[in-house]
Amino acid sequence: MNTHQRWSLSMARRWAAAGCLAGLSMGAMAQGATPVAAPAATPQATALMSQPVLNIRQIYDRVDAAGYRELQEIEWSDGRYEVKGRNAQGERVKLEVDGRTGEVLRSRTKR
Repeated sequence: MNTHQRWSLSMARRWAAAGCLAGLSMGAMAQGATPVAAPAATPQATALMSQPVLNIRQIYDRVDAAGYRELQEIEWSDGRYEVKGRNAQGERVKLEVDGRTGEVLRSRTKR
């Protein structure tokens, strides 16, 4: 398959997908449904989406460097990581860590 054929196939797929979407939206309008606009992106949301998210290894390294030990669980939740481990005094803690900067936002001692 040459480059022109691949391009044509790719364009045909795009046009077919666009046609399907147009047909679906026209069908919804014909049934009396009100089209719903996509929510507008706020400058804050756009800025957050453009920043890279740290991976689990990077979070582990940053929390370890901050003095926390025996890190057991690192879970992603709503733009933050939740980390369970022990603080410098040996107490069990649950941390909320910013997923973009690695900063510890909150530390709660668990009993």
